Formats: sequence, C-alpha cells, structure tokens
Amino acid sequence: MAGHSKWANIKHRKARQDKVRGKMWSKCSRAIIVAARQGGGDPEMNLALRYAIDDAKAVNMPKDTIEKAIKKGAGGLDGNVEYTPMRFEGYGPGGVAIMIDCLTDNVNRTASEVRMVFDKYHGKLGVSGSVAYGFTQRGYVAVAAEGVAEDAIIEKAIEAGADDVHRGDGVWEIYSAPHDLHSVKAALENAGFRVESSEVAMLPNNTVECSGPTAERLMKLIDAFEDLDDVQKVYTNAQIADADLARLAGD
Repeated sequence: MAGHSKWANIKHRKARQDKVRGKMWSKCSRAIIVAARQGGGDPEMNLALRYAIDDAKAVNMPKDTIEKAIKKGAGGLDGNVEYTPMRFEGYGPGGVAIMIDCLTDNVNRTASEVRMVFDKYHGKLGVSGSVAYGFTQRGYVAVAAEGVAEDAIIEKAIEAGADDVHRGDGVWEIYSAPHDLHSVKAALENAGFRVESSEVAMLPNNTVECSGPTAERLMKLIDAFEDLDDVQKVYTNAQIADADLARLAGD
C-alpha cells in the first residue's frame, strides 16, 4: 500500500475543501440523503449513513445541516428527486488510473460532464472495469504520529481489528476491512490517540510515480472532476512527489 502517498493526497483534497466548503457540504448532503433513504435514518444501524456523516463532519458540516439531510432521506422530504450511483473509470496524464464515484439525478448529464473533463484535461475515459481491478476497498484511519510510539499504536490498532499499520507523513496510517473502520476508529479515539482522518476508500494496489508537469496536469484533471456537483469521490493510483504536492496545494 502506498500509505505515504495516500495521506499526502488527503491533505491536498482537504486544502481544496476549505476553499469550496459550500460545494462539499452539498455533496455530503446528497450522500447522507441517499444513505438514509436506502438504509434508514439511524447511523447505528446503517453503516453507509455512518460513513456519510463522518465525511460531512470531516469538512465541518454543521450538525443541524447533517440532521436535516438525514430527515430528508429517511422521510422522503426532498420531493421526487432520485439519485443514481455511477462510477467512471479511465486514465489521466502519465497513465495514472482514475476512478470517479458519482451520485446523480441525471445520468446523461453526468456522463457528458465526466467525458468532457477527461477530454479537456488530456485524460481518457475507459470502459467499466478497465482500472477497478487495480484498487481495493479499505478502511483507512490516520492518527497523528507526534508522541505516539510504534509499539503502542500497532498494539491498539491490531487489537481493535486493523490488519495493517504504516508510518506516513506525520501520521500513523491504519488499514482495516471496510466494515471494521468504525470500531477501529472508535477504539483508537477511546485510547487517547488523535484521529486526523478516516474513510472507506478505494486504495491502489500499485502506484504510478508522477511529478513535474505531469503531476500538475493530473491535479488539474482531479480538481476539474471534484468541481462537478455530481462527483462524490475521486481515486487515483498516483504517487505524487512531496514537493509537487506542496506546490500544487499552495503550501
């Protein structure tokens, strides 16, 4: 697993999220509505809803806005709007594999917008399954590494149900099966560790090194996807150099 690269890219996305918080809240609301509609409004009984709420909290979405979205989904208060999940696969600059997960109320519009972004930013839309085989769905938790001993974090993480621990850039990265994410996160928080980030993500089995102009073109492509209202998550197998990430994130 490219743990170091994974956390670096999360930091880049977080920097963008702070600039476009309203758009992120809208995306999170949509995910919460869909999860609540499909599995009910109780996050203790609805794992998808729990993950959607975690994503919303990660971008500082207000509690009352989260609760309103849950009520909309569970009570059908958002009218007759139906959101359809879609996944697009393709390639970016440097042959980087890309997966885009969407929730849309207009399949044709979303497909057209995604194709247009691929074309505009030197990517190539692929067929279903063309890159998905190179990713594995995993639970991911990042814990602040400062003052945390390796033995202590590994022992607690494994005890909680994690199956892999890596040292990343300023964090300990803990991996688990998707359904174990919440129990692992809760156990680490209860043990006093500071959780910086957590999510169920599609992580690459192998990575492609990407730097310089290629990295810049790739990030422009990713940014363009994330600017689309229907796009929820963008995953790549890019291993972007630290210096390029810092520059592109505006650090």
